[in-house]
Amino acid sequence: MKFSQPTAALLIPDQQPVEKALARTTHLAIGAHLDDLEFMSWSAILECFQQNDKWYTGVTVTDGRGSARANQYADYTDEQMAAVRHREQIKAAQIGEYAALAMLDFKSSDIKIPGNPAVIGDIKDLLLAASPRIVLTHNLADKHDTHVAVALATIQAIRELPEDKRPKTLHGCEVWRNLDWMSDEDKVVKDVSERENLMMSIMSVFDSQISGGKRYDLATFGRKRANATYFASHATDKASLLEFAMDLTPLVKDPKLDVAAFVSQHIERFARDVETRLRKFQKK
Repeated sequence: MKFSQPTAALLIPDQQPVEKALARTTHLAIGAHLDDLEFMSWSAILECFQQNDKWYTGVTVTDGRGSARANQYADYTDEQMAAVRHREQIKAAQIGEYAALAMLDFKSSDIKIPGNPAVIGDIKDLLLAASPRIVLTHNLADKHDTHVAVALATIQAIRELPEDKRPKTLHGCEVWRNLDWMSDEDKVVKDVSERENLMMSIMSVFDSQISGGKRYDLATFGRKRANATYFASHATDKASLLEFAMDLTPLVKDPKLDVAAFVSQHIERFARDVETRLRKFQKK
């Protein structure tokens, strides 16, 4: 498969032929950065791990050259940092036994060009080759510009597919803003309580970020733990770890839906819920 960036790469951890490896994909996750996949789409990695009929393919869109760095990585050049982050991402794919890993290697600035045909084209080609049932990307209320740009490119790529080639489900996942604020009836709730050891081992390979100044491993694990504990106020916990997602499927089932208006409806429902609860107990 040929991508638009000359430094892009496609890895098949178990050395299967590329066409066969992609065709077996059932779950495909598209993340902005090298490590986003493991932090945001653990439910899909877990569901596919060591299954014969379910396979996870990961797609990272940026090149890692603009990463923050500190401690032993403080003096690394952009090229050295990118090389480290690519190695870490490959390790994660090997431990997680992914069907395939595509690293598209775009600059963040390129991704943030609205409707960039190169970004959309690469994502569309992967979707056509893999034909996954479920696609996961960033949620549209994320506060990181690159994450939002990747989510929008993913939606556009799916919209450009023939209708019978589109995935059945598209979910937007938590990274730089959680989804606890969403009304419970709007949340997609995923139990990820199993294999805590595997989760921590995969997240821990991203040493350049963790030792470099950000404890993403502890923060991500803590968020999933908090989601489980605070999900239901009047019931004991049925899970120890939960992921929340925003269901973006309506946006690809009906390409005419306005993306900003769709997200605004979620925010408005949250606002109404808060206001209703306040007025219920407000002294007249």
